[in-house]
Amino acid sequence: MKENKEKKEKVPMDKAKKKKIIKRSIIGVIAGLIVLSVIVNSIASKNMAAIVNTTQVVREDVEQLLSTSGTVKTEETKTYFSQVTLEIGEINVTAGDMVKKGQILFTYDEKALANEKQLASLRIQANEGGYESSISKDNQYIRELGEANINLEVLEQQIEDSENYVKTLNQMITDKQNALAYEGTQLQISLLDWSDRPDSEEYMNLQKLVQFNAYEQQHNKEIEAWQEEIGEYQDRITAYKEYQAEMKSQKNASENGALDQGGKSQLTANAEIEKINAAETLSAVEAVENGVTADFDGVVTEISLVEGATTSPGMQMLTLESTEKVKIEIFVSKYDLSKIAIGQETDVDIAGHTYQGKVSKINGMATTNASGAAVVGAEIEIENPDENIFLGVEAKVKIHTAYERQVLAVPIEVINSDKDGEFVYAVEDGKITKKRVVTGISSDTLCEIKEGLEEGMQIVSDIGTNLEEGMAVTAIPAEE
Repeated sequence: MKENKEKKEKVPMDKAKKKKIIKRSIIGVIAGLIVLSVIVNSIASKNMAAIVNTTQVVREDVEQLLSTSGTVKTEETKTYFSQVTLEIGEINVTAGDMVKKGQILFTYDEKALANEKQLASLRIQANEGGYESSISKDNQYIRELGEANINLEVLEQQIEDSENYVKTLNQMITDKQNALAYEGTQLQISLLDWSDRPDSEEYMNLQKLVQFNAYEQQHNKEIEAWQEEIGEYQDRITAYKEYQAEMKSQKNASENGALDQGGKSQLTANAEIEKINAAETLSAVEAVENGVTADFDGVVTEISLVEGATTSPGMQMLTLESTEKVKIEIFVSKYDLSKIAIGQETDVDIAGHTYQGKVSKINGMATTNASGAAVVGAEIEIENPDENIFLGVEAKVKIHTAYERQVLAVPIEVINSDKDGEFVYAVEDGKITKKRVVTGISSDTLCEIKEGLEEGMQIVSDIGTNLEEGMAVTAIPAEE
């Protein structure tokens, strides 16, 4: 089907309208150029300032942990020694076995135990009479010797005190006699001064005093009393010395008669037989009649027993290391030594099991590790050991060395240091500023700031960026 369409005839645009369109186009181009210019200038302006990522100074709880590793060790080891000469019966453990407290480790042969027990009893009975007789006699001499020693000590002191007192009395007599003699001399001098007036009352009084003084020098009551007391004390001293001689004689007799050579040999032999071969043997036999048991939960780390073999006193039989009292042995470098202290709490991981512990010991001297570095040994006591602990394995340790609540903190990686100390780069008024800081404790992620920063400050967090103080930057704060 044919369609008949009429073609529209083109009509030339009105000049005024065309002029108007051209004008609008020019204005649009100019406006576009202006916008483009603003965009270009803005981009150029931004390209002039480096873009840095920042983090904010905040208040946080900061806990400092020292992570290290160590070796599980026991805090209690017992080596079992034989106390008797007996044949071994059954051995119930081998090296590496874990045992419980009270568990039988090994037994002695029953027949051998019975024979040794009977022999020990017979030895006691055989030597009982002679031993008791010698002891009784020796005790008597010991009592007499003790009495003599005590009395001699007292007598010596009494004699010394009495003789010193007599010396004091004699000195008092001498002093009194000298005083009276001096007084007499002074009276004679005064009498000579008044000799030209023999009828005077003064002269007559002086004569009387001279006569009284002369009498006093011969019959002074104090002197006579002292002399009498001296006589009494001299009698005492004589008695003390006589008793002293008696006690010396008793002492000599006791020392000489306490034990003669034969009695001493008999007493010594019987005592040794009873104590070592009888009483101690009997006690030791009775102690192992039901077998030798573990003193605590632990691991048998060494055993040298053979069934049927005969032990001898002092023979080492086995070693048991406790799993009830367990420690972790660690080594700390000089850089971490100031962080640890006795009593600090720790988290310990042993083969996937977690335990609580405390730093219980820090050695007082350093040793050298395999790398040649000086390290200081320390011990961590496990507070809640259980059956999952294996001695000798590696343990991971986290020591809670310090904790501060709500202190100013920044990420640890933003801390820089130079010869003058530690610092951070902060952004203030669009420019980099270098802030000297005093740091405190640090965790794995945060570092405490004691001085130098304020809460809310923006700190450059870009690592490795070449920054200079005064540099213009555009900060991009980290998202919260």
